[in-house]
Amino acid sequence: MRGTPGDADGGGRAIYQSITVAVITCKYPEALEQGRGDPIYLGIQNPEMCLYCEKVGEQPTLQLKEQKIMDLYGQPEPVKPFLFYRVKTGRTSTLESVAFPDWFIASSKRDQPIILTSELGKSYNTAFELNIND
Repeated sequence: MRGTPGDADGGGRAIYQSITVAVITCKYPEALEQGRGDPIYLGIQNPEMCLYCEKVGEQPTLQLKEQKIMDLYGQPEPVKPFLFYRVKTGRTSTLESVAFPDWFIASSKRDQPIILTSELGKSYNTAFELNIND
């Protein structure tokens, strides 16, 4: 995935950089709704942070939180705000929030921040190429 903001430059504009996303499957998929996809955690390194969803006002939003992905994996039950259902279709995957069903990770344009949308494949790109080393 691309388009994660880095530090703002001196003019207050965000600097965007490519990142490597760590993907870990949920240890307890049977505790979640079946048939929606493979539940995964998404994290980055340096600093160790994970993507999660929380409601801000009336709308679910995508956030980054300082959190070790392996700590989430080691929990005795799924940590839903940090989980996404991955559905692979050909070379691309959609990523749906477990905590907020029917809300998907999306981007408006290449190299722009990722967001959550409830409009699958309409205004925003919701199909991502994920190269996962199984």
